[in-house]
Amino acid sequence: MKYMYGTIVFVHVVSAVLAIGPLFLLMPTIKRLRNADFSTENAYLTIINVIIRLVMHAGHALVVSGALLLLTGPWPWFTSWVIATLTILLVSGVFLSSGFTKVLRRYYLPDSNKGEILTVLTRTSWIYIGLMLIMLWLMVQKPVLW
Repeated sequence: MKYMYGTIVFVHVVSAVLAIGPLFLLMPTIKRLRNADFSTENAYLTIINVIIRLVMHAGHALVVSGALLLLTGPWPWFTSWVIATLTILLVSGVFLSSGFTKVLRRYYLPDSNKGEILTVLTRTSWIYIGLMLIMLWLMVQKPVLW
């Protein structure tokens, strides 16, 4: 019981790293996918799908560990930085599901513009990284917003 809070903090930090870090691997992978031939295209798409799944599952661990930290820690749910983090969390969750999965599904369509899809995927990645970094800042800094 003595080390429970510290363990939850550790899980929360590791899941935050896993929810943000792999996204930076998307950029060089997408860049290589732009010039890939048909035989290697599926390998790059598999890597992208694995990265997105890892980020998604790490996000689940991040949410669960964050909720446990709020339940066992000194901060109440109605603190301004908690509310702001939860709001951005909901936006990023919707954004992640629509921004990556739906875009990747369009990639396999026969009449799709693959260059445009990869541009959207790159932009989506940077936006999601930005959202995650804002949440990281809120969780570390814990600013009083109102």
